[in-house]
Amino acid sequence: MKIYNTLTRKKEEFVPIEPGKVKMYVCGPTVYNYFHIGNARPFVVFDTLRKYLEYQGYKVKYVQNFTDVDDKIINRAREEGITAPEVSEKYIEEYYKDAAALNVKKATVHPQVSKTIPDIIQFVEDLIEKGYAYEVDGDVYYRTRKFEGYGKLSGKNIEDLIAGARIAVGEKKEDPLDFALWKARKNEDEIAWESPWGMGRPGWHIECSAMAKKYLGETIDIHAGGADLQFPHHENEIAQSEAHNGCTFANYWMHNGYINIDGEKMSKSLGNFKTVRDLLKVYDGEVLRFLILSGHYRGPIDFGEEILTQSKNGLTRMRNAKSNLKHLIAAGSGTMTEAEAAELKQMDQYREKFIAAMDDDLNTADAISAVFELITAINTAVKDGASAEFAQKALDLLMELATVLGLLQQEVSEEVTEVEPEIQALIDERQAARKAKNFVRADEIRDILKEKGITLKDTPQGVQIIRQ
Repeated sequence: MKIYNTLTRKKEEFVPIEPGKVKMYVCGPTVYNYFHIGNARPFVVFDTLRKYLEYQGYKVKYVQNFTDVDDKIINRAREEGITAPEVSEKYIEEYYKDAAALNVKKATVHPQVSKTIPDIIQFVEDLIEKGYAYEVDGDVYYRTRKFEGYGKLSGKNIEDLIAGARIAVGEKKEDPLDFALWKARKNEDEIAWESPWGMGRPGWHIECSAMAKKYLGETIDIHAGGADLQFPHHENEIAQSEAHNGCTFANYWMHNGYINIDGEKMSKSLGNFKTVRDLLKVYDGEVLRFLILSGHYRGPIDFGEEILTQSKNGLTRMRNAKSNLKHLIAAGSGTMTEAEAAELKQMDQYREKFIAAMDDDLNTADAISAVFELITAINTAVKDGASAEFAQKALDLLMELATVLGLLQQEVSEEVTEVEPEIQALIDERQAARKAKNFVRADEIRDILKEKGITLKDTPQGVQIIRQ
């Protein structure tokens, strides 16, 4: 597998530190609100990477943090008249609900800043001892210029950064480039912890360095997140971790592109965002997941009704293929013929295409195309019927690939074999109308049944009855 490494700006063959095992850290949400579809992109993309690595036989230790100590959380607590921990715990639970709707698997570990404070304090103490950090009136800052490799991830020139740097009112930094590792408490209602420098809380960047080291060790295989985190967050993580640990922090850095609305990056600060919670009222989670995976993860996605409709239609095509095969399994009998066995063997090429796409820097767009090619081949093979064994093996292959993408995991409709007498009477009447070429009446009955939650699908093997 080749991965585009942001650090080296080229695709590199993925070679884990330890054969058969992958240590992966992905920056998680700041839990003060429901996450939007732009936030969801890294959750879905890197969950898919994890699924693919596991499909290839790797044992993946996947760490995704919750930032539950932040100014935004403190402000939300003031607005709602509750404590900061109550705000964060509320939105952690809401995160899990929305992530589950997107078929995002829980991380191996979901560490929280508030539960990692002793480790963070020790990390900061070590940086002070090594001369990379200093304390001023309860605040602790990192000496950015002391770290020689600063700017290597983002490609930013330190001289350009110096020209644009400023010291804010109230800060007592040695250098405008220095950034906070620990912040002294300014108000009594702020959440804070006792530290060697007085009551305070961690800066944003230090939390990930401390948690990555605690749960994955000094050097990890993959560190990932949104492109907006490349600078300064990930750049500062490298400076902290490599100064502290004396070794490479992460071998591969992966960053997903933005989701845009009207050409602008979607963000809460601009107010141009759609929360996943609101979108789930109209679209099911797999449609949103399909949308996110329909483009290459490093490129932008222009969000809107058109791409939502395309995603819904694409997913429906996949679901129809699954439903048709399940119907054939239930209705068919017998073992595969020699011709079916030959057709099934031909279908291995689509697995190979799928793997080649995923091995090429997680190209989920081409992987989805390979799945659609498989579906076309299956539909051609079963148009005049199929044995139950062939249908089962074709379904197994479809589900094998779809599961890697996190699709076709939700049962949204149910095929039924028995219905109420009045429903069956309408179905029989519709069949009679079709036979008599009275298609107007047949369509009327189809609409009546749809209002009752029954969808009919005409197949060469008979009518499928699906209860929505």
